[in-house]
Amino acid sequence: MAKKLSSVLGVDIGCHQVKIAEIKMQGKQPVVTALGMAPTPAGSADHTGIFNADAISAAVKQAIKQSGASVGAVVVSLAGQSAVLVRTLEVPRMTDDELREHMQWEINRNIPFTESTIVSDYKAIPNGNPNSANMDVVMAIAPQSAIDAVIACVRKAGKTVAAIDVEPLGLARTLHSNYDDMADKTVCIVEIGHKTSSINIYKGDHLMMPRQVLLGGELFTQEIAREYGIGEEEAEAVKREKVDLSGYSSVPAPMYGAAEPTQFGADPGQFTAYNPFAEVEADEPAPVEEPVEAPIDTTPQIDNSDRGRTYRALQPLLDELVSEIRRSIDYYRSRGDDVDLLLVCGGGGKLKGLPRFIQASTDIACDAMDPMRRLNVNARKLPAGFVEENKADFAVAVGNGLHAFYD
Repeated sequence: MAKKLSSVLGVDIGCHQVKIAEIKMQGKQPVVTALGMAPTPAGSADHTGIFNADAISAAVKQAIKQSGASVGAVVVSLAGQSAVLVRTLEVPRMTDDELREHMQWEINRNIPFTESTIVSDYKAIPNGNPNSANMDVVMAIAPQSAIDAVIACVRKAGKTVAAIDVEPLGLARTLHSNYDDMADKTVCIVEIGHKTSSINIYKGDHLMMPRQVLLGGELFTQEIAREYGIGEEEAEAVKREKVDLSGYSSVPAPMYGAAEPTQFGADPGQFTAYNPFAEVEADEPAPVEEPVEAPIDTTPQIDNSDRGRTYRALQPLLDELVSEIRRSIDYYRSRGDDVDLLLVCGGGGKLKGLPRFIQASTDIACDAMDPMRRLNVNARKLPAGFVEENKADFAVAVGNGLHAFYD
């Protein structure tokens, strides 16, 4: 950017909702002065990218009007499998000139797009040890058409693009601003969107490992719709009102020889098998047969309440989500580090009891991420309860708005 900004409109274009967060500097502190969201028009964007810039710009306008935001400088994030690739690499420690040459080679060999014109950038991640043999670098690659689509959305909405970012780095700003007590810890942010989920691991506020999986809130809604035989709009209401994952956990597949799992996990009971070759002393009297009592029914009781019913419908997806989180954390651990905290955000992450479910399933502390935890919110046009109900949706938009505070 040509000059330091004192206010930014952070924009997050999702395939279900468009979110905006206006942040202004007041003294040396960032203040949230507007928040807004509008539905993403059907067919205008999905998990691969933007298809209809006119429709998206109309949604951005709607969110701005709803919120009363007035800032003209926009920081917007690229998202979508066909729109951007974000990756971290471990490379030998080298000078800036050597790194520039090496990263050009890395970028050329990592281009996943068929489009020949691409835009790329990279940044070395400080690790606090200048004498280490290796260094981590985060790189981003995007086709020019994806850049053009995002710029068109913003311009058609009457705003100016100050910077284009990527979602994992926006989340890093939100993390750093609101969780400074975790500055020397490793945090995994699980952002559950409408069609995809991102699993990003940060050391302090530095992105160490970004990952995206094709599993989002839309699938949870569809499973509830199938279970109840209702439409997806009604299923959304059921998801908000009747899903409660508190007290449940995802049980890993049993190892060979382990007890057969029941609906609620492996049976903890143990028994001693009959051994026909066990020695019995000759002078020991034959055992007297005791009356046989009727066996106790240990069949798991099925919870037929709405809570149990919705859990059974969502269980396969929840198990898959936990498996992806475990896989990411296990890979990160293989590099010699560990994760101290899990944070859940995104519209699909608002399932009641989900952080407790993930914590019970991974044995790692987990909480719902609050993107306004340490920020002052002074927005005039917010309905009562809006922030508390929707704060999980704004983690990326707030991070984009915080661009003025950090960059």
